[in-house]
Amino acid sequence: MAAGEPGDLGRYYFRFLPQKTFQFLSAPETTSRLRQWSMLGRIEAQAFGFDQTFQAYRKDDFLMAFFKHPNVIPNLKLLSDSSGQWITLGTEVKKIEAINVPCTQLSMSFFNRLYDEDIVRDSGHIVKCLDSFCDPFLISDELRKVLLMEDSEKYEVFSQPDREEFLFCLFKHLCLGGALCQYEDVVNPYLETAKRIYKDLVSSDQTAALQIKNKIVVDSAGMCYPSTKNHEQTFSYFIVDPIRRHIHVLYHCYGVGEMS
Repeated sequence: MAAGEPGDLGRYYFRFLPQKTFQFLSAPETTSRLRQWSMLGRIEAQAFGFDQTFQAYRKDDFLMAFFKHPNVIPNLKLLSDSSGQWITLGTEVKKIEAINVPCTQLSMSFFNRLYDEDIVRDSGHIVKCLDSFCDPFLISDELRKVLLMEDSEKYEVFSQPDREEFLFCLFKHLCLGGALCQYEDVVNPYLETAKRIYKDLVSSDQTAALQIKNKIVVDSAGMCYPSTKNHEQTFSYFIVDPIRRHIHVLYHCYGVGEMS
């Protein structure tokens, strides 16, 4: 049986790359914004390498091999639901399901329609609206309305394929933030931060992104990845560079981020 064939997951070799740093986690401007959005201290990026050809159609097998590998189990970080502290996976997973996330949008002009549709003014200020709720989010401007409310008149400014793009997902996650998010009045901080994170994580036009569709049951004690609690803002993406054979893991667990 050739390496990487179905049923031969043990032939994948993964290595942890702790020397790889991500600028968005250390640049003062970005960390200040993540703090304001209640995401700092609850968001993490890590890098791993692998040694076989990545085949997108076998994404679930690939990720299952990743989560079972002895170099991943003691190094992959997640937040403990009970203590709120960073821990590592600690044991192999039992089941996995992932979805492909397109990485075809490479230009921030993708978001020009926000200005064209008067969701954002030419000055960059986000147009306000009457407060409403789209559980659990407070919607007080046209931007969050477009991101969350399917029955809003401008929701179709972004098509369903647009909304599946990794660049859009990043932007939306930043706009929604954490539990004590202080929203921006202008759109530029969201756009600039999404661009920086994207450039940090996506290294070539052949990059593939995968997202865990449902929480993964890790063990019989009830531990799950990325969390036992489902929330739109609890997510994990696995950005695979098939040329360099690197995986960048982006993780965030919804909650109250660092305050100072």
